[in-house]
This record gives sequence, structure tokens and C-alpha cells, in this order.
Amino acid sequence: MHQRLKNLSVAPQTSSITEEQRKQLCALLGDVELSLLYKASVHGYQDSAFHQRCDHQGPTLLVAYNHSGYIFGGYTSVDYTQCFQDIVDKEAFLFSFQGGVPVRININSEFSARYDDTGMPNFGEQLFFCYRNRPVVHHQGGDVFNYRARVNAFNFSPATLYGNDTNLRECEVYKVEQIPQISAKMTPWRNVLWTAKRRAELMEMIRNYKPLVTSVSRVRILMIGPVGAGKSSFFNSINSIFMGRITSKAMSGSAGTSLTTQFRTYPVKDGREGKPLPFVLCDTMGLEEQTGAGLDIEDISSILQGHVPDRYKFNPTSVFQPEEQKASRPASLKEKIHCVVYVIDATKISLMSDKLQEKIASVRRKVNSLGIAQIVLMTKVDEACPQVEENLQSLYLSSYIKSKVQEVSSRLGVPVSCVLPVKNYSQELELELNCDVLLLTALQQMLNFADDYLDDVCSMEDKPK
Repeated sequence: MHQRLKNLSVAPQTSSITEEQRKQLCALLGDVELSLLYKASVHGYQDSAFHQRCDHQGPTLLVAYNHSGYIFGGYTSVDYTQCFQDIVDKEAFLFSFQGGVPVRININSEFSARYDDTGMPNFGEQLFFCYRNRPVVHHQGGDVFNYRARVNAFNFSPATLYGNDTNLRECEVYKVEQIPQISAKMTPWRNVLWTAKRRAELMEMIRNYKPLVTSVSRVRILMIGPVGAGKSSFFNSINSIFMGRITSKAMSGSAGTSLTTQFRTYPVKDGREGKPLPFVLCDTMGLEEQTGAGLDIEDISSILQGHVPDRYKFNPTSVFQPEEQKASRPASLKEKIHCVVYVIDATKISLMSDKLQEKIASVRRKVNSLGIAQIVLMTKVDEACPQVEENLQSLYLSSYIKSKVQEVSSRLGVPVSCVLPVKNYSQELELELNCDVLLLTALQQMLNFADDYLDDVCSMEDKPK
């Protein structure tokens, strides 16, 4: 019997700064988005790990955290390239959160912003992070200054910057990307009608949908994705629209490990007393990058083929074993999965590890072998782009969101047309028109893709033996 490895204790690759701190740091830099490239507690404090993830990434922001609670770091607009040269960077600065607000320390001499070598980051050759591959910060203080530039690049007090506590509990590096301004004259790269009439039309189409195969009364849509990407939240959001109020039937949240531990099939009713709608959303454990953690590929195979019952609790040490009698016969078409949806967090696309990407690729190969339709749901678009957060209707005007759609397409190997950006309900207390239109459009596309799969199954069955 296949045995899984025990769950390894590896820190999740999530940002340590709060959303409020992120916004404050972005305010120091203008209209930008931060994408986590390097996290020392995950990738290691070695200079090789830093350069592997951070070289040739353009402008970056380093954020360090010490044991005294100080959050501080520095920004450079010039790539790390290991060129062994003094870097000219008039935009470089240091910062430290003081009284809950980041205080900026501008550079004195742009000609000695930092020295770019094979080591860990430094600013002005005064402030060294992860010094000598250890979780410490080192200040080349006193009257010592850059012997090439003959000037101190930054004037700061270690006591004020980081409380003289040189021991780090974390060090992160973020890619800093400028977000192009959206103008009313821009042409959207996808057309959406943001109207109440369109929402009503979509809801009616979904209510009246009938699967192509008469033996299938409701299509089964399987949600797969990393922990915290928004699988359960998508079901809650769709359920909310048809219930006419915000609901939270499926457990959702932002924990480091999957909150979903069972295989769940969620039918959706057309209102509190209404009839079941013609689809079922199937939820699973989240995918995790480490071996033996999260949803297992073999479990996914059993789910796809219709063998796993509702509320089956995943076993951390072994894969699902169908009953002998059930395993001896193929599941009926109505028990199988008809469409697979990969749920990906728009804010973490650049952070997706090679291991997680390969895990998703393994799932895709299995789904492809069964001929099941596949689509990608890109969630948290409002968190990924401040302009979209301000106005969801600017979604398809945002070149930044478009670049994220293209990145998802490239990483997962799916056509751009199969990547659908959405915003789930998470903090809202009331339904919102623009959010509903995006979610319903995505659901309608899933039903279309399920029809394509069922049509293909019918075509195969009609072929002469």
C-alpha cells in the first residue's frame, strides 16, 4: 500500500507584513505592487539562495524583522547581478517602522547605494543583511565609511532603525512592480457588461442549464488549488449570490495548512426554499508543495473517477482505497467529475515554487488523460492591483492583471482564454453587482466546459466498436 511521508514542518511562503503595512510601504514607492521573491526562513539564509531568487528581478524592497519587534529594510531600483561594482542608485532608501508608520531615510550619495557582489544584500556597505549567511544584521558603524566612495551613503542610528537588536527572525525580499495608470480612453482586453440586467441574464442561464447527457442531472465541478487560494470561498460566493445574502457554509480562511480536510460536494439551491441548481461544486484539501502534505495525486485520481464519497476524510498517512466491489466497476458518468477548476491566488503567482508547479502539472497530466475539461480561476484580483481594489470594473483595463493572467497561463500550460479573474466574497456583508457578474461569468464558463466534456464522451460512445 502506498504510504505518504509525514507532514514536514515547513513555513508557508506567505508574506510576514500585514496588509496595512504593505499599503504603507507601497505608499513610500508610489503606485506599485509587491510580490514576495525570497523568504529566508523558507529558502535559507545563504547568499546562493538569495541570488537564485532575486537576481535580475528589477527594483526590490528588502524587509527585515528582528526579535525586538522592529521592521526595517531598504529599497533599491537597480537589479542584483553579482557584477562586483558600486551601484549608482539615487532612488535607494532605508526605512524603519516607528510608531506603526514607516520612516524613510534617503540616500546621501547615489554613487554608493550598495556594492553588488555574490554576498547577501547591503546598503551603502554600511548595513548588511543576513551577514555571513546567518540570521543577523550587521552595521559597519562608527567613523568607518565606504572606502571607494569616501562617504557614508546613509545617515542613521542603529538604535532608532532596529533597536540595536541584530538578531533577525525573518528577512524577505519583494519584487517592486509599477502599476500602469488606467485611463477611461483605454480599451478593455475582455468585454464585460457590468449591469444588473447582465447579472439577471447569467443567473437565468444557470438556472435553466441542462447537461447534454440526460443521465447527468447536475454537472460536478472539482476545485483544486494551493492552500488559501479561495476554493471554499468560491463556493460560498456562488451560494451567496443565489441565496441573496452573504453565506459561509464552507469553511474558508487563510491558515497555513488546508482548512478543508474532507472531500465535500456542495449543491447550490436557487434561494432558501428553491430547487437545487444543475451543478455541484466539489471541494478538496489544498495542494501543498512538500511531499506527503496536502492533497495526494492518487486521491485526486479517485475523485476524478467518481469513487470518493461525500465527507470522506483524507488520511495523512495513506491514499483513498475504494471498496473492492466499487473498485471492480467503473463509476457512472453522473458520479464522475465533468470539469476541473484550478484556483490560483493572483498575489502569489510569482511566488509559486517549482515543487508546487510540478504538483499541479502532475494533476493536469492525469486530468488530460481522462479528457476532462479544465479551467483556471484567478482569485484575489483586488488584492493584486490597487486600481482594481478601488473599482472592480477596471479589471479588464488593468495591464497588470493581464500580465498575471498571462503568467498563470504560462506556468500552468493552459490557454489565456481559460484563465478567469474573479473576486470572492471575503469581508463583505452585502452582495455587490460587479463581484456577482464576474463570479457568474466564471460559473457559466465552467458549465460550458463541462458540456464540452460530456459532448466528447457522447461522441466516443457513438463511435462504432
